[in-house]
Formats: sequence, C-alpha cells, structure tokens
Amino acid sequence: MAFIFNNSNFILPLILSLSLVSCIPFVYSLSAVSISETSDRTLICAITKPPNQPLSLNCTSFPQGIRILVNKSFSGLVAGNGFFCALRPPSSSSISIMRCWRFSTDRTVSSKRIYRGPALKELDARNSHICGLVNETSRLECWQWRRFSPSINHNFSRIAVGENFVCGLSQIGNITCFGSNSSNQVVGKEPSGNYSVVSAGFRHACAIYSDNSSLYCWGVMVGEKPQGEFTSLALGENRSCALKLNGRIVCWGEQNFSLPENLQGKYFKAIEAKSSVFCGVASSDSLYCWGDNSNTLDSNHPVFDYVLPGPCRSRSECPCGPLAGSSIICGQQMICRPCPRRTSPPPPLTSSPCAPSPQPGEETGSTGWDDKMVAFLVVGCVGSSALLLVCCFFLFRYCKGKGCRVHDSGRLDETGTAAEAEDRPAAPPPGPAVPAPVLEKRLSHLISLGNGGGQLEEFSLQTLLEATNNFSEDHKIGTGSFGSVYHATLDDGREVAIKRAEISMSSTTSPYATKREDDKDNAFLNELESLSRLHHKNLVRLYGFCEDSNERVLVYEYVHNGTLNDHLHRLQSSPLVSWAARIKVALDAARGIEYLHVYAVPPIIHRDIKSSNILLDATWTAKVSDFGLSLMGPVDEESHLSLRAAGTVGYMDPEYYRLQKLTTKSDVYSFGVVLLEMLSGYKAIHRNENRVPRNVVDFVVPYIAQDEIHRVLDPKVPPPTPFEIEAVAYVGYLAADCVKLEGRDRPSMTEIVSILERALAACLAHPALSRSTTGSST
Repeated sequence: MAFIFNNSNFILPLILSLSLVSCIPFVYSLSAVSISETSDRTLICAITKPPNQPLSLNCTSFPQGIRILVNKSFSGLVAGNGFFCALRPPSSSSISIMRCWRFSTDRTVSSKRIYRGPALKELDARNSHICGLVNETSRLECWQWRRFSPSINHNFSRIAVGENFVCGLSQIGNITCFGSNSSNQVVGKEPSGNYSVVSAGFRHACAIYSDNSSLYCWGVMVGEKPQGEFTSLALGENRSCALKLNGRIVCWGEQNFSLPENLQGKYFKAIEAKSSVFCGVASSDSLYCWGDNSNTLDSNHPVFDYVLPGPCRSRSECPCGPLAGSSIICGQQMICRPCPRRTSPPPPLTSSPCAPSPQPGEETGSTGWDDKMVAFLVVGCVGSSALLLVCCFFLFRYCKGKGCRVHDSGRLDETGTAAEAEDRPAAPPPGPAVPAPVLEKRLSHLISLGNGGGQLEEFSLQTLLEATNNFSEDHKIGTGSFGSVYHATLDDGREVAIKRAEISMSSTTSPYATKREDDKDNAFLNELESLSRLHHKNLVRLYGFCEDSNERVLVYEYVHNGTLNDHLHRLQSSPLVSWAARIKVALDAARGIEYLHVYAVPPIIHRDIKSSNILLDATWTAKVSDFGLSLMGPVDEESHLSLRAAGTVGYMDPEYYRLQKLTTKSDVYSFGVVLLEMLSGYKAIHRNENRVPRNVVDFVVPYIAQDEIHRVLDPKVPPPTPFEIEAVAYVGYLAADCVKLEGRDRPSMTEIVSILERALAACLAHPALSRSTTGSST
C-alpha cells in the first residue's frame, strides 16, 4: 500500500555479563488492503479491527460469489491477477509465513504457502509477481517470477513491483529499477536525486522527492502529473492517484480519469491500486473503492469499516507519534503517522542513536542529546529488560508448578491402559467438576455455523430416545472416539447414525473422572466444530447435535455399508474383492483427507485415520468419519503442533509419537497403513504364525522394497491381471512412501490423490506407470 511508515522498531538485547544495550531500528511498510482482479471479477481484502474485537481479515468480491474464510491474524496483504497473499506477523523466532489464495472465474478458491523464513519488512505484487525485503539483510526476494534474479544485492528500504520490473529505494533515497526488456521505458530511466517514496504501475513509475514532496514520474504514463506536495502514491494501468499532504486524493490518466465527485470532499489516510481499481482508507477508517471498468463498485458506500491504514505498532516504534484516531482501531497500540518532510535528506539510519519516541504533538526537529538523556535511556532500557526477564521467570515457574500442558484429546490406544495413565496430568485437588460455561460458549458459537452453508439442527433428547428405544443395545452398531454409535430412523424418514457420549459412573469428585469428562467434552466439541463447517462427498455429513444436561449426542447421515475394516477383516464375503474397487475406495478416502489438509481453513489434522473410520455408503463411496481427535492444524505445511500423542496403535505416526510434533504428514502415515491393509488383508497389528504381535508396516514394506508385493497380496482378492499388477505395485510403492519414518520424506495428500487417480486409471485402461513418479516433492 502506498502509505509511509517511518517506524523505528527497537530491539534491545540485554547481555547482562557485559551490561550492554544496543538499539537496532527497523522500517516496516506493509499494506492492510489488497486488490485482485480477473477478467470478470474483483476481490478486495482488508485487515479490520472493529471495536472490542480482534484483528480480522475480510474479503469481498464484485460481483459477489467468492468466499474467503480465514481465522488467522495477519500483518500485511498484497495481491495480483487472480490471487492475494497474507503475511503472518513474525513470531518470537522472527519467522514470517506468507500464504496465498488463488481464485478463478468459476469461483473456486485454493491456497498455498509460498514463504516461510526471516521476517519480511516490505511486500508488493503485480500481475503474477510478488517481491519482498528480508528484514535482517534488506535482501530482495521474489516469488512466482521465473528467470528473474537481481544481479546485485541492493540495500533497499522500499520496493515497488510493476509489469515485469521492480524498483527499489535505497536507504539514502536513490532509486534503482531492473527487469525484463519489455520494461525498458522504466529500467535504466530512473531519476537521480533523493526520494522518500517510490511506486510502480504497469509501464510507468513515480516517486516523491524527499526535499519538497513533489512528484516525478517516468515511463509510459497517460495524463499529466499533478503539482503539489504528496505523501503516497497508487499506480494502476494507464491510471494514477496520489495522496496529498492535506489528506486529499488527486487522480489522473486515460479518458480524463479522476476521483469520483462524492469522494472529493473526503480526507484519506492511505491509498492502494491495481490495474483499474483504486481504494482509499478514509479518515473515518472506512474503505472506499472506485475506478473499475465494469461499474460494479459503488463509491458512495464503503466496502469495509474499521480498516487499518497500516499495521498496528507499539508507541516505541512510532518516532513521529500515532496517526490521528488510530487508538480506536488498535486499542493499546497505534498506527504510525508519516514524519514531517525535511528540507534536506535525512541522515542514514545507521548513524541515528536510539531516540525515545516523541509524544503526539511534540516537535521532532531537534535531535540534540545530553548526558542526562543518554543515561536515562540506558537505565530505562536495562530496567525494562530486567523486569521482562523477571516476569518470564515467574511465568515459567508458575507453568511448571501448575503442570501447564497443551490439550490432549484422547487415548493412545483403543483399550486405554498404561498409555492413558502415562498421559494424565498431575491430579488436581478434589472438588466439584468444572462447570460448563466454556462448553456452552463453544456450543453457542457452533450452533450458528452450518454444514456446507446450512444450519445445524439441534435435536431434543426425547426425539433421540424414541428413535433408539432409549439407546437400546439392539440399535447399537459400533463405537467412536467418545461414545457408542446407534442406528435409528427419525420421524421424517431420515436414517441416521447417533453417536452418544458415554456417561461416567465415577464420582465427580475424582480428578481422573473429571479429566475423562473433559476429554469427552473436547472430543464431542472437536467433532462438532470440525464437521459443522465442512461439506465434502468423502466426509461423513453431520445433521446436528443434542446437548441436554449430561448428554452429548451427535447425529450423522447413516452410511449403509459399514466400515472398511469390516470388509477387510470381518465379513466373510464382500463386494470389495477386485483391485479396482479397493483402489477406488482408497482414492475416495484420500480425497476426503486432502480436503481437510488443503481446502479447510484453517487446515484440519484428523489424527485417527484408520480403516474403521472409513465408511462405505450405498454406492460404495468412501467417507472419512470420527473427528473426535481432530485438531486445527498450522497454516503452513512445514509447521507443526507440539502436543502429546493421541491416536490408535498401529496407525500412529512414529515421528509424532517420538517427537510429539504433529503435522499433516502424520495423517499421511496413518493412511499409508490403511493402504497396506487393503493390499495385504492383514490388520495394522496382527499375530504371525507363532502368535507374536506384528506390525503390517514391518511385515509388508520389505516385500514392496524387493518388488515382491505379489507374495503378500490379500488372498481374498483374485490375483491381479497383467494389467492390474502394475497398478497394484504402484499403490504398494505409494504405501511404502507414506510410512517412511520422517514426515518430510512422505508425499502430501494432494500427491497421493494424483497417484491413486493414475493407479485406478491403470486398472481400467492399463497405461504405463513408473515408480519414479511416486517420490515426494516436499
């Protein structure tokens, strides 16, 4: 966004042994608004902060039809043709994560992480290109831009991306541009002098002089540049706008392009542009947009309210004080206002001492420092750092004494003995069970959510009692992560599966009984929360729930043909006696898991993928079920959740169990075990000829590695034909890849889906396949 932030972000590392305090300034300039265009649609996103609510990312399209749902906080946005990207704020380890969402004319949306590394301080995009500056080194990095590599490592403070070119502003205000031959009207034509702002359009660029805030433009620009003093710029295709020092916007370009009359009386804080669409954050913190060729934007009404004109920062990071009214948006923090223009170029940042932040309204022209001020600064820095260390120490001691731990949703194995006891926290003192406000609060939130857009139905306990004959054993068809499952027919004729949480008979004063109740509540809510916002043909559908005093009940669609486990290990006869049928079931299940990992926002890690959690409907379509152990996963593929292992013995990822680091690759391992079950007919844990327990991975994978999979194929399925054996071997190689010890060596679910699609096609049409294509690209 073309808004100026001359922030100084002070890092005060305290080395107690040397009593040394150092101050390192950083400049952050990130946009809180993004504009993305396709041939028939415009997507506008903004970071907003309504009163008494957290920061949130909101997106809307013109015309309507694209939905972007993201439950994360972000510090900056950029966009190009058909995509937008959001930057996660740096963590304590100064690692930034950037994820991009791409949409198409058919309104489908997909997302992908494209960066995880050192914090980025600057970000810009145009067309399909994205560029950023790495905070520590000011190194320029670009993504989605093949054959582009700047030959010199310039020390830039700002960048601007145009059509096949990028311009950078150095620390002392010089401009350098580079790019392809098609941008020769800009590259090599840079002006000399010192500038404070640079911005790029499609085939032109503009900059603001440091000394008098006037405007200079070069390249193929349409229209006559305006005169005056400016603070920021927004350049599109043959159109341009600039923000004046007085907060007014002036526009120029083809067909006498100008600011709409209804906006000419408004004052603005920031502006942003792409191709033909321009947006500005008004002084009221409302976002107004104009200029699209299709006239679907209404400049009379704001697109969003409570929009940030820039990132929220602490007072110490704003040397020139806060932007007026920013405390309404940022609460205890502020948005930094532009510093007054200097009559001479500013001194290099490296020579500036660590100045204290002036209060709003103070003059900043004086830079004199006396001994008392220096002493005050040093004592203040040391004292603040010491106080922070003391607070961290006591917090650590508190957490250690209280046994702070992340949530563990379930038992390690199905019978829950030693593993469960090992996972229990220290017993709390006897007392009444924890009341239900937290449960009720999460329930009230979930009631408003629908399954694929519809409302969840809240069933009365009496209705379910009548449908199941008081949950009689005659209706019981199995067990799930937190209770028994019953088959019933409702009054409206719907066949449903009803999962009822077990009611503990233990005393409520027992700490172990309390923990078990908490686990059941969490499993109930996990499944409700996961399924309430998911809708996919390969995921079991949730109709609704019942929450009545001690009862926790979920109501699903009834899946007629039972579980995959039944057809593999229990039933004497099954239709799954062809390799094509088994591969199709595997493909269905893989598509369901891929949806959880890739298309759910945020991603969901199932944690309990196994053959008994894969159901088969009347048309033999596989559906993944039982989300009682599921967790919201990290946004980027290489991050992990740190928590104690939960799942089912035989299917659990050994890396997850050993390191207690959960990623989507843990589900991949479990799915690989299911593939081995389907190929061999052996259970995940079974007994060998000597009645000694044996793992299917340890038994089957060596045969696959030796290209002898035919020796361990399920005898209940007829031997594969010459055309099928290649597909079966191909699935065997895939299964072996899925159960590799290290998650980074396993394929992603998207790769698994692609491989199974080819294997199924091989069964039906017998194309040539090669093992070399099954390798993971991670």
